[in-house]
Amino acid sequence: MQHPGFICATCGVQYPESAEPPAHCGICEDERQYVPIEGQRWTTASELAAAHTNTFRHMAPGLLALASVPKIAIGQRAFLLRTPAGNLLWDCLSLLDEATFELIQGLGGIDAIAISHPHYFSTMAAWGEAFDCPVHVHAADRDWVTIPDRRLQFWEGDTLKPLPGLTLHRLDGHFPGACVLHWAERRTLLTGDTLLVTPDRMASFMWSYPNNIPLPASTVAHIGERLAPLAIESAYSAFWGQEILLDAGRVIEESVQRHCRAVQGEVPPA
Repeated sequence: MQHPGFICATCGVQYPESAEPPAHCGICEDERQYVPIEGQRWTTASELAAAHTNTFRHMAPGLLALASVPKIAIGQRAFLLRTPAGNLLWDCLSLLDEATFELIQGLGGIDAIAISHPHYFSTMAAWGEAFDCPVHVHAADRDWVTIPDRRLQFWEGDTLKPLPGLTLHRLDGHFPGACVLHWAERRTLLTGDTLLVTPDRMASFMWSYPNNIPLPASTVAHIGERLAPLAIESAYSAFWGQEILLDAGRVIEESVQRHCRAVQGEVPPA
């Protein structure tokens, strides 16, 4: 179930099997991420399993969030959507241990995996193999894939339905293939950090979150236009406590306007 390749301790992405750790992590060396001041660090699947576990939390009917404790790498959470058409895992975790596998199998397994962008590729090849399901990655982010696998499905265009009732929307911005997932029946949007919920329960749009580099107004305006037709009551982003539970479509629209005003220098007077 676990792949033997080294895992970057900073971003959590796994690399192909090798006798020694890779010399570089291409994802961390990109300006959207970072290499720690003490240098590149590596771990393995077995080391993670010995020191960490995954915790599950009920978020809404049919929607479970899971994350690793203590925090691993970026610390994102993944989501398991349980729908009449099957189960989908949104985004991925570096840790896939026996307990996680058995718990998810008991909930019906995973019929498809969809990844928002390369920072959350983590150990997606191992997850796809363990649950024998397709892993949907936008073709615009193909070059960031570290472990080729027959289960990777590279999709193109602006939308994809990985399961009936669920639609992936490519919005660009944070990465060329950055996506969100819309669950129409539940009026729910899962965002990763293609857009990230802020402490004031608005949304932010960044090219690099750790390095505080915002997206230009034109890109964010385009994201707003793409999301405007969708019925969105709630939105869940990549980290605990960062969700909008009421009238999320309106909040996102206002967040787009706020971002565009700010990057164009139209900030409120002191």
